[in-house]
Amino acid sequence: MEFIKIDLNNWERKEIFNHFLNQQTSFSITRNIDITELYKVTKDKGYKFYPVFIFLVTYVVNSHKSFRMNFNSEGEFGYWDKLIPMYTIFDKKSELFSAISTNIDEDFKKFYDNYVSDAELYNGTGKMFPKTPIPENAVNISMIPWTPFTGFNLNLNNNPNYLLPIVTAGGFINQNSDIYLPLSLQVHHSVCDGYHAALFMDKFQTLADKPRSVLE
Repeated sequence: MEFIKIDLNNWERKEIFNHFLNQQTSFSITRNIDITELYKVTKDKGYKFYPVFIFLVTYVVNSHKSFRMNFNSEGEFGYWDKLIPMYTIFDKKSELFSAISTNIDEDFKKFYDNYVSDAELYNGTGKMFPKTPIPENAVNISMIPWTPFTGFNLNLNNNPNYLLPIVTAGGFINQNSDIYLPLSLQVHHSVCDGYHAALFMDKFQTLADKPRSVLE
């Protein structure tokens, strides 16, 4: 992984960045994504939906550097060349979840196989973070499949300078013959505006409409 530092003094977003960083302003947006075609392709190919979702989210955040901006462990500001997914897995027996990461690759099938292996290995450990070390360049992804929602928000009080996006999906919504996925994106306003949130949602919807372009 590579971290590219940004020269704040000569950055065109300097004023906006400083303003919202000082205010510690974050916001979330939720949109129902039409996943009818995505779900059909997923099932036709025998895939589980969750790793497909994880792959598409990571694909989207890696398509624009605004979603990859953060402070690194040395306190430097910049952006990662790519993010990898840090996602939750649920143990039905204990009703506890764990968060693990799986290195992502341009090839979906390779990622899918690695996901299946990691999920089987680390589920049911009773640990919140059973796979270490925890990567710095991770986008946090989770799903609440038991219920749909119209909005979702997380409050981070121990690290106000955490700037990477947080993505959460809800349970499917069936409307006639169509399937919708509630998708929530939380971002820090210092690096992302409403424009970038809309880019994220539009990009994800485009991939959901034509999933074969990424999954094959």
